Amino acid sequence: MKERLQKILSARGVASRRRAEEYLLAGRVRVNGRTASLGESADPERDEILLDGKPLPPQQCYVYILLNKPRGYVTTLSDEKHRRNVAELVADCGIRVYPVGRLDMDSEGLLLLTNDGAFAQRLMHPSHQVDKTYIVWTDGACTGSLERLRRPIVLDGYRISPPEVTLLEYDGSRAKFRITIHEGRNRQIRRMCQSAGLTVTRLRRIAEGGLQLGTLVPGQWRYLTEEEVAGLK
Repeated sequence: MKERLQKILSARGVASRRRAEEYLLAGRVRVNGRTASLGESADPERDEILLDGKPLPPQQCYVYILLNKPRGYVTTLSDEKHRRNVAELVADCGIRVYPVGRLDMDSEGLLLLTNDGAFAQRLMHPSHQVDKTYIVWTDGACTGSLERLRRPIVLDGYRISPPEVTLLEYDGSRAKFRITIHEGRNRQIRRMCQSAGLTVTRLRRIAEGGLQLGTLVPGQWRYLTEEEVAGLK
């Protein structure tokens, strides 16, 4: 069955889809003896596909990883600032994997990684809403902060669904909340807090869908079970 070349390269673990597009634009990919172009499709079972003159590695087994991401790591695997990235934390899995969604550098907690591109695209697509739960430490809290956080606001031209917010601790201007959101807009929790007059001092994701961060210590990871993968699919 024919598939886009960038998807095939990604599935074989040689590059992310974005990097595969760069390879195609640079003329590094050949199909059946001719230079391939961006947007072209091929059948990986019937066509000869070469990258820099070499055959692609065989189809990989899919792996699904849950990582407790520490603060100070980026989820962008190609970082021009050469900051530490989450791929370093899961390098011992032996397979090139990619983050499913993002946690910014100053955030921590549950992060999924996989080499299953179709699975990742499904989870990240706006139509596939997966609840995500966070523990959020804030400064600047006052009477009314809880209600303001619970209000749906407009982000990127989209009115978010009302979040579920529970006040866990309150001490003067400092407050700790449990927040569950139903979308995954860019920096959504931080922008929600900013809209409510709060400054986020710490942010940790503790659940996504039916997955729980559990007892994993920062920097530690585990494979998802077959039941967990099926639940996300």
